[in-house]
Amino acid sequence: GLKGLLSKQWTGKGFDRDLSQLLDLLYLEQSNGKGEMQRQHQAACIIQAVWRGFQTRKRLKKLPKAVTALQRSFRAKREQELKHLKKQKEDEALKLQMQLQRQRTMRIFHERQLAILEIIHANLVNEYMEEMEGRSALTIQRFWRGYRARRNFHQQRQSLKEYKAAVIIQRAACKFLEKQRRRRHLSLWKDPRGLTDEQRLALQQKVDDYIKLHPASQMSEKMSKELHMQAQEKLAQFLSRSRLDQRAAQQREALLAQVNTDVELLMNAPGLAETTEKDLDVFMSRSIPVATKARKSHTTMLKYAHWPWWKTLGDHFMEDDVIPDDALNAELGSLFIGGKK
Repeated sequence: GLKGLLSKQWTGKGFDRDLSQLLDLLYLEQSNGKGEMQRQHQAACIIQAVWRGFQTRKRLKKLPKAVTALQRSFRAKREQELKHLKKQKEDEALKLQMQLQRQRTMRIFHERQLAILEIIHANLVNEYMEEMEGRSALTIQRFWRGYRARRNFHQQRQSLKEYKAAVIIQRAACKFLEKQRRRRHLSLWKDPRGLTDEQRLALQQKVDDYIKLHPASQMSEKMSKELHMQAQEKLAQFLSRSRLDQRAAQQREALLAQVNTDVELLMNAPGLAETTEKDLDVFMSRSIPVATKARKSHTTMLKYAHWPWWKTLGDHFMEDDVIPDDALNAELGSLFIGGKK
């Protein structure tokens, strides 16, 4: 455009050289601009191609997840539809079963009615039918009243909720007002006024008069020491008396044990014709009978301990020569162990 216009209109005007330089310069700038535009266009195409490739690869990577999600949603929807169809079929089957049961019940009822009508005399049929109609009417009325009561209850549920809410709000408000009244009473509390000098003197006079009328018992240090010594003497006498009583009780127990041992030896002693030196040693020594009795008791206890559990359930399973633990303890406690050979 511009080159052709300049060459046509300004050629041969006297400045062809300058015009040719200007045209060359414009041509160079135009060629440089076209090259830059081409490079920018190519760069933009490359950037767009790379970006579109990245977007395509990203979509391709997400495609399995999308397919999986689609399959999952499709399977969930299909499973939900199958459940809905199954539930619908079950409801229809239940409804059909209930209808059949109702029909069966009605048929049995009618058969029973016919059987009863066949049994009843012809003159009593009308009375029976009237009675059955009355019962049917009562049943219908009962069901209708129950339905009406339930419907009224559902209608009044909202009002009951509002009533309960109002009661709760009133209770909270009453508690709040009560707290406010208590705080007001506490804030209005005034400290008691102090006593005047005259009142203080009168009160002091009353206290002094009471002390004079009711004097307290006082004890000197000497009297308290004497009382302490008397208490110590009585305590020492009690302790000595208790020791003597304890020793006497031990001696009595020892004598009783010795007497019991002697009685048992005499009861178990053989006759004079069968007496040996060992029997004489038993009567002359105190340790031999004790050791013998202890050995027998120990043997009996070991035998009783090795018995099975079913033999120790009661006295029925015990033999005559076996002695229980309580009896053994009592018998061992009565032995005299204080003698020497």
